[in-house]
Amino acid sequence: MRFFRESDLPVKHILEGIKLKVLSGDRAMMTIFEFGPNAVIPSHKHPHEQITYIVEGELEFTVEGKTNVLRKGDGVVIAPNHEHSAKVLQAPAKAVDAWYPRREDYL
Repeated sequence: MRFFRESDLPVKHILEGIKLKVLSGDRAMMTIFEFGPNAVIPSHKHPHEQITYIVEGELEFTVEGKTNVLRKGDGVVIAPNHEHSAKVLQAPAKAVDAWYPRREDYL
């Protein structure tokens, strides 16, 4: 068991205007993304299942060619190996992602 406080998690700058905080267990992980104005996550895919929940702001998500605007309280489940991208429409924006299995590239 491990308790944590978000403010104590280290911050990584992964792309222009995008900060990442990571919390990981042995098999699953959670990430907290903070987005500045006009931030973009380019189209990509990965072997991990991803669940994204919007905490603040607005993001336009495109998953397998289908686009949807997600606002505070909205989310999306992205299956492994599905092409997806996101861009900030209203900043600041913040999202929490759950991952299985862990994304070793974020650790």
